[in-house]
Amino acid sequence: MRPQEVLGRAARLASSGLLLQVLFRLITFVLNAFILRFLSKEIVGIVNVRVPLGVFWSLFLGWVWLQLLEVPDPSVVPHYGTGVVVFALSAVVELLGEPFWVLAQAHMFVKLKVIAESLSVILKSVLTALLVLWLPHWGLYIFSLAQLFYTTILVLCYVIYFTKLLGSPESPKQQTLPVSRMTDLLPNVVRNKAFVNWKEAKLTWSFFKQSFLKQILTEGERYVMTFLNVLNFGDQGIYDIVNNLGSLVARLIFQPIEESFYIFFAKVLERGKDATLQKQEDVAVAAVVLESLLKLALLAGLTITVFGFAYSQLALDIYGGAMLSSGSGPILLRSYCLYVLLLAINGVTECFTFAAMSKEEVDRYNFTMLGLSSSFLMLSYLLTRWCGSVGFILANCFNMAIRITQSLSFIHRYYQKSPHRPLAGLYLSPVLLGTFAVSGGITGVSEVFLCCDQGWPARLAHIAVGTFCLGATLGTVFLTETKLIHFLRTQLGVSRLADKMT
Repeated sequence: MRPQEVLGRAARLASSGLLLQVLFRLITFVLNAFILRFLSKEIVGIVNVRVPLGVFWSLFLGWVWLQLLEVPDPSVVPHYGTGVVVFALSAVVELLGEPFWVLAQAHMFVKLKVIAESLSVILKSVLTALLVLWLPHWGLYIFSLAQLFYTTILVLCYVIYFTKLLGSPESPKQQTLPVSRMTDLLPNVVRNKAFVNWKEAKLTWSFFKQSFLKQILTEGERYVMTFLNVLNFGDQGIYDIVNNLGSLVARLIFQPIEESFYIFFAKVLERGKDATLQKQEDVAVAAVVLESLLKLALLAGLTITVFGFAYSQLALDIYGGAMLSSGSGPILLRSYCLYVLLLAINGVTECFTFAAMSKEEVDRYNFTMLGLSSSFLMLSYLLTRWCGSVGFILANCFNMAIRITQSLSFIHRYYQKSPHRPLAGLYLSPVLLGTFAVSGGITGVSEVFLCCDQGWPARLAHIAVGTFCLGATLGTVFLTETKLIHFLRTQLGVSRLADKMT
């Protein structure tokens, strides 16, 4: 497949995933905002901080939940033990659908992936809202049953789709799949072949180590909260709500781009091979795409950081009421806005790095991440003792900055002997930087005088000021970043053409 065709399919995957996820996430956003009005901070902390860790550990050490961790007060969080078991069961169910997810991702089945995940999330939110209204005394039962329902719907969507697809031999999509029937996805022993393909096994082990360390880096603050008890359940709940709200944009925009263009880079470039030894057309296309993605990530992250500082308190007040907007919530969300900027850049740099690295380079990167994981956990503990829950976000910023530095160093070496300089995407014009600075100053003054205790007329005026500044900033982007605008227009055009052809 030619690089331009791969790029078109990747752009289609990213844009379609983005549009559909925005639509479905808006629905779940409203449902979750409604649910928060009926929950205590403590049960939110148990469900969103401790339980995801329990799901992870349940696959290895199921007794960690009930034997090592502090059991919450039954009057505050009822049915804790049973809820733990149901959450563990939902993890097993979700793993059953993993082969289908990998197959859909590798073959860029856009609508299947987005609709399956979005539909299951919406139905989970609806079930949670209904149970919270009708049976609030069920406590953790509500969330554990909703999670099991979510994973069941998700797996069923994939199973039904592939059962139908593999049952239609004349389908063009079916002819491109590496399997011809559902049983091919089950473990089996092939005659006259080695029981284990050691080359693939070693590569899988490298990625497993990388994923394990990335889990520590991504969820490290949850481990510190859970095992070291640096925050009470209520503070954990506030932190997680702000964390989920702050990462909403990252999940909606950056994650589809990262996943889609990782596939693009992996298909266009040869893993572990120097750029000068590959097809120069492929290397050039990859460089142009990487430069544009870096510029897009930087602009999106800066916009969120600049405007997020002045609108964090208002957003939390609208989303969760006084429970979120009157405590540590606003400063947490403001800090998270800076973290989103680093998340955006890291997502793009790592998707290229992991697609181009050789196995040996992945192993060396894993060794670096091992040291980073240890320092991150220690820094999380120290910063949290020093400045409360904000310390977790500051530790995450440090962690992300180190990972970005590692990836930028790899990209620089990769293109050092070629004429291409994709890292130029991280440079912005002085005019645009000045516009961001002025917008941040104006919206900051607006927040002081108009938000958030002076009623809705003042709030609407504050929103109007932000809208004007955002419009001026986007207008400056259109005038100064013509290369990026051209890339977005052409690739969205390619994705629409590809969509019509399929």
